[in-house]
Amino acid sequence: MGLLSLSYTRPNSSRSSIGIPDSLSFDRIIGGGTCPPMTLRDFMTYLVYVEHAAENLQFYLWFQDYEKRFNANPTTDVKLAPEWTRAMQDEAVIKIRKEQSDKMRKDPEAATIFKGSDFEKKSGSQDRNVSAVDPFATPPQSSKGDDSSIYTASFTMNSLNAMSHQSQASDAFNMVGAQQPFTIQPFREEINRVISTYIMEGAPRQLNLSSSEQKAVIVALSKTTHPSAFRSVFKTVDSSLRHQAHPNFVRWSICNGNPARVFFARSLGVGLIAAGIVAGLILTLSNAGRGYRALAAIGLVLGISTLVAAYKGMCVVLHGMHHRHVRPWELFVDSENIEDAQKQSFDSFGSKNSYEDEPWVVKYEKRNVVRKVFDREVWIQEPALRQIQDTIFVQAILASVLLGGIVTAIFVAVPGGHFF
Repeated sequence: MGLLSLSYTRPNSSRSSIGIPDSLSFDRIIGGGTCPPMTLRDFMTYLVYVEHAAENLQFYLWFQDYEKRFNANPTTDVKLAPEWTRAMQDEAVIKIRKEQSDKMRKDPEAATIFKGSDFEKKSGSQDRNVSAVDPFATPPQSSKGDDSSIYTASFTMNSLNAMSHQSQASDAFNMVGAQQPFTIQPFREEINRVISTYIMEGAPRQLNLSSSEQKAVIVALSKTTHPSAFRSVFKTVDSSLRHQAHPNFVRWSICNGNPARVFFARSLGVGLIAAGIVAGLILTLSNAGRGYRALAAIGLVLGISTLVAAYKGMCVVLHGMHHRHVRPWELFVDSENIEDAQKQSFDSFGSKNSYEDEPWVVKYEKRNVVRKVFDREVWIQEPALRQIQDTIFVQAILASVLLGGIVTAIFVAVPGGHFF
C-alpha cells in the first residue's frame, strides 16, 4: 500500500473522524473486516482497559443482535409488543421534564417553610440514609465474575437469577411511576436483565445516560419490548462509539510503543539534537573547515525525526520492523485465560467491567523500567495501520531534514572562531 497524503493528521479528540481511512471505519471494525491490532476484539479490550467504557460497545452489540432476533421471531406474540413511536417518545420526555421542573419548583418552597425546624434535620438525615444505601445496587463482583457458575448453574439458580432481574426491573418501573408491564410480552425476561444490567441506577454496566433519557427508556420498556423502545438510548451509545471511542481507539493504536518506550524515544531524540548542536558549535569555533560543520546534520536529522515520531507515540526502531509492543494485559496470561477474559467482555450480561484484581496489574507494576522499554514485540498485521505509521514516519523524516538543514546551514554560514 502507498502512503497517505503528507498533510495527514491523526484523529483528534474533537468528536471527528478526520484522519481515519475508510478501511478502519467504525462499521468496518464492527463488521470484522480488519486485522490485529484493529479488530473488534481489540476495540473491546481497549474500551475495557484504557477508556473504561466497554458497556457502550457491549450494549451496542447486544442491541444489534436483539433487533435481528426480534424481527425474525415467527411467533404471533410479537404483536403484544407494539412499536414505540417518536410521538410516544416525545410525549414521555415532555412529561418527565414537566415532573422534574415541578419538583424543583416545590422543593425550595418546602425548604423555606421547614427551615430551622426539626423537620429539616430529619429530612436531611433520611436523604443521606437513602443515598447511602442504593436499593438498586448489585453486590460487588470481581473482574473474573461468576461466569463459570452461570454456564453450569442448575435450572433453580437460573430461575432465581430471573426473579432477581425481574425484581430489580420492577423497582425501576416503580421509581419512574410507570405501570408494571405484561409478562407475556416476547423477550420480557431478557429486557428485565437489560434494565438491571445497563439502564437502572447502580447497574453493574450502567450506561452514561441523562436522567431524562434513563427515565424515558424505562417508561418505554414498561409498555413494550419492541426494539424501538431503545431508539434514543441506542442513538446516544452509537454517537459515543462513533465520534469519541472509535477515533480515540485509532489514535491509541497508532502508538507502537508503551509509555516507557515512547519516553525513552523522546529522551533519545532530545539527546541526539543536543549532541548535533554541540558538535556544530565545537566545529564552528575550531580551525576545522566549513565542510566538517555539516556533520552536525547527522545528529540533528536523527534526533528531530526520532522526537517528532515519538511525539506522535511512535518508536522509529519498532516502526522499521512494523512491530508494536505487546499490551500489558497480554504479557502475563496464557491463551486459555485470554479466551476466558474475551468471552467475559463479550458476554452481554456479564459482571462489572473491572480489571483491578487481575494478576497482570501487580506483575506489570513490579516490572522494571528497562524491561518495559524492551518488552516483547509482535508484528502489526493491519495494512491500513501500517500505512498510517509509514506516513507519519515520512513526515518525521521530512521535518527533520528541513529543520536540521536550516540549523546546519547556519553553522556552515557563520565565520569560524579559530579558537583551537
